[in-house]
Amino acid sequence: MQAFDQLQELWQKHEVEVKVSADEMLQQAKKEVNGLKLKSALNIVGMLASFIAIAALWIFFHFESWTTHVGIVIFLVAILSSTIVLYRDHRLISKSDFTVHPKDFINSLKIYQLNRYSLYNRMYWLYTTALSLGFIFTFIEILPNLSYIQRIFAVGITIVWMVFCSTILRKAVMSREKERIALLIEKFERISGQISTPE
Repeated sequence: MQAFDQLQELWQKHEVEVKVSADEMLQQAKKEVNGLKLKSALNIVGMLASFIAIAALWIFFHFESWTTHVGIVIFLVAILSSTIVLYRDHRLISKSDFTVHPKDFINSLKIYQLNRYSLYNRMYWLYTTALSLGFIFTFIEILPNLSYIQRIFAVGITIVWMVFCSTILRKAVMSREKERIALLIEKFERISGQISTPE
C-alpha cells in the first residue's frame, strides 16, 4: 500500500508537457491580434462619436460666453488629436500580416507596444490637461446658472472622474495592455522560431 501511495505522489508531481503545433499557436495569436484590432477600432469609433456629440452640442446650442466656445474648441482639438494617434496605432497593427512578413509584423507589434506606453504616459497627461482646461472654460458660463449644491456636485464629479481615470483606471488598462502585447510578441517570436527551424 505504501508503494502505491509513493507511486501516486510521484504521478501527481509529474508535469505533462503539452506540445502545441505552430499552426494552433498561430491561429490563437491571430485571434488575439484580431481582438486587439477590434478594441482599437472601437476606441476610434468612441472618440469620433464623442467628437461628433460635442461638435453637435456646439452647433445646436447657443452659448453666450466666449469662454464656453474656447472650452469646446479645446475639447474638440484634444479628442481629434487623440483620435489621430489611435488611428495611427491601429494602422500599424493592421497593415502587415504575420504569414507574409513575420519580422515586419513582430516589429510593428513592438512599435505598437512603445506607442501605447507613450500614449498612456505622455499623451494621456496632455489629453487630461486639455480636458481639464476645457471643463474650466466651459464651467465659467454653466456654473453660475446652477444652484450651489449643483455646482459642488458638477465640479466634484468632474474632479473625481478625472482623478479616477488618471490613476486607477489608467494604470490598470496600461498594465493589462502591456502584458497582453508582450505575450503576443512572445508568441509570434516563438512561432517564427518554430517556422524557421522546423523539428
